[in-house]
Amino acid sequence: MASLNIRNVEKHYGDLRTLKNVNIDIEDGDFLVLLGPSGCGKSTLLSAIAGLAPVTSGEIVIDGLVVNDIESADRDIAMVFQSYALYPTMTVRRNLTFGMRVRGASRQEQDEAVKRVAAVLQLGELLDRKPSQLSGGQRQRVAMGRAMVRQPKIFLFDEPLSNLDAKLRTDMRAEIKKLHQREKTTTVYVTHDQIEAMTLATKIVVMKGGEVQQIGSPQDIYEHPNNLFIARFIGSPAMNCIAGTLEVEGPAVFFRGHSKGRDGLRINLGPMTDGYRAFVGAAVVLGVRPEWLAYAPIGSALDLIDAVIDVVEPTGSDNFVLLEARGETFMARFAPGVGTPGQHVGLAIDIDKTLLFDAQSEQRIPR
Repeated sequence: MASLNIRNVEKHYGDLRTLKNVNIDIEDGDFLVLLGPSGCGKSTLLSAIAGLAPVTSGEIVIDGLVVNDIESADRDIAMVFQSYALYPTMTVRRNLTFGMRVRGASRQEQDEAVKRVAAVLQLGELLDRKPSQLSGGQRQRVAMGRAMVRQPKIFLFDEPLSNLDAKLRTDMRAEIKKLHQREKTTTVYVTHDQIEAMTLATKIVVMKGGEVQQIGSPQDIYEHPNNLFIARFIGSPAMNCIAGTLEVEGPAVFFRGHSKGRDGLRINLGPMTDGYRAFVGAAVVLGVRPEWLAYAPIGSALDLIDAVIDVVEPTGSDNFVLLEARGETFMARFAPGVGTPGQHVGLAIDIDKTLLFDAQSEQRIPR
């Protein structure tokens, strides 16, 4: 196990900056997920950590040692690729031990490593098969096992589940999580899949355009995104983001949507706060997660938003419900069986969780 520090890292290809002043601290035993859309720089950063892509400037530090000038093979890391990268003519056993044989490990060391890894990943019955005789999930377990036999300081995963079907992805997520809980090896994992990020990570780094947008726990990033990009990118269904302005009435501050003018959406956000005061009259964006909206019969409580259901999407465990409320569109997460198209309902908003963003900078406004 090891700590990993990424300090002021930049990566340029001519005039193209693919990494821009990246700073990340990863503690011993962390499971860090680099998350972002395609082209955001996450795989480039993983390659820089691995030593496969030298950085233009900045430092990669493993356990206090700057490794910029150390070859990839000497960094004591192990990488699991999206494509498995198994040798097709070798058995599972020989795939697992290939690197050990190259490094001159004894036959006893190889046998002990295979025994340990096969027990952890349930590969015992597959050791004499070749990759063509394995399923996708089994091949990925072999790829993980080949990394594990080295007992590296750091595991690197480059979108390892993207080639698997939905059921196998779910199963392999659980395998990877169990592996980390058992081995406690520092791990850096690249994905564009927010479900993988939320379920696997102890810490998430959200990237966009080669820059770090936010670093935090999955729950913190979900509930307190730094900006509108993260708010919209994290969560399925996505956060409702409604443009409007802030108004003051007595001691309270209100959000007013742009649609339908004075007859449009108006929401009491509670007492004025120091954070909101500077944005009174300014253009803002209201952020509300679908589960922060609750169904209520019309007239059953005060401060309900009158809404009409347009579309209901049953998922079994929930109903995702698209509603129109005074010219604005919301997605809500209701209980199974709740809501029918055309139905007039009341919406209650969890004001304590509702977020506001500056429409100009797109940064979250602190309360």
